[in-house]
Amino acid sequence: MQVSRRALVDPFIVMDVMEKARAAEAAGRSIIHMEVGQPGTPAPAGARAALAQAMEDGALGYTVALGLPELRAGIAGLYKRWYGIDLNPERVVVTAGSSAAFLLAFTALFDASDRVGLGEPGYPSYRQILRALSLTPVGIPAAPENRLQPVAADLDGIEMAGMIVASPGNPSGTMLSHEALASLIGYCDQRGISFVSDEIYHGLHYGDRAVSALEVSDNVYVINSFSKYFSMTGWRIGWMVVPEDHVRVVERLAQNMFICPPHASQIAALAALDCIDELEANRAVYAENRRLMLEHLPRAGFDRIAPPDGAFYIYADVSHLTDNSLAFAAELLEHAGVAVTPGLDFDPVRGAQTLRFSYARATADIAEGLRRLEEYMARRG
Repeated sequence: MQVSRRALVDPFIVMDVMEKARAAEAAGRSIIHMEVGQPGTPAPAGARAALAQAMEDGALGYTVALGLPELRAGIAGLYKRWYGIDLNPERVVVTAGSSAAFLLAFTALFDASDRVGLGEPGYPSYRQILRALSLTPVGIPAAPENRLQPVAADLDGIEMAGMIVASPGNPSGTMLSHEALASLIGYCDQRGISFVSDEIYHGLHYGDRAVSALEVSDNVYVINSFSKYFSMTGWRIGWMVVPEDHVRVVERLAQNMFICPPHASQIAALAALDCIDELEANRAVYAENRRLMLEHLPRAGFDRIAPPDGAFYIYADVSHLTDNSLAFAAELLEHAGVAVTPGLDFDPVRGAQTLRFSYARATADIAEGLRRLEEYMARRG
């Protein structure tokens, strides 16, 4: 049968790296995972206990399309706690991970062939989801002097219906200040460009906290997830906040596309909102891992980096070491036993000369991976 043009998206390279690492482990090798942005910790204990109790109490069937009302209210409470925002819970849409939120947002906001801007380097699935929806992704190179975040001047002269921005960014971990975020939102608002803010790494910061787009404007879409800070990647549960006059539009789409988010994951997510001590302990582990990375990666020759403000990534310029990040990542997996992500996932133009290192795993694993990298790069010369 014929395959649609929309289906011809690029692979998510990090997933291919994961598979190669899995195959090496299956063959008996020890592999340190610095490739995937996945916490090494399980969902909070309180979340797991709440779900266990719910499974004993009765069936977990469909919920309403927008999510459990108590979870929507709990997420609204999170905005009060983190940002001091009084958010109407009716604006909260619970989704099957942030991926479902991107599908809903892009479908609600854009028509086929619309052009949507995204900063590069950036999360690769933005580009592929847009293509699968018959939309046109427009890569906007972000400058190193702007810490790999787009600024309003970068958008001048670019025709687009929408713009998606992530702070903290993936792969850079760098954040936008309130002023910088307000400048981007203001630029887009004046030109009728829909603004989507990816905030899935909020909560994971190592100095000043991240700024939410909702602190600047209500005329934005905000996407977040329980995957990163709440350590619930495989549970596939996230959310989005939309303007009040978009709620019903998104609800109709969600009813037809997904029926509802996973009931079990919603119960766990609601309990996770209260597991603050455990989640902050996880963040302390990432902070120590970040410290180790910033100390030891330069010793291994990876010294061209912008120290991350948040998330759990280091994005390194390796142009002095290679012009083929895909081959270099394969080399590090084969000879050092460390899985890292080629920059081509995040920047199709400049990514051949960059690598992303994740420090989301246990500190002992990170320390061992750094030791292996230092040892191998010393031999490599």
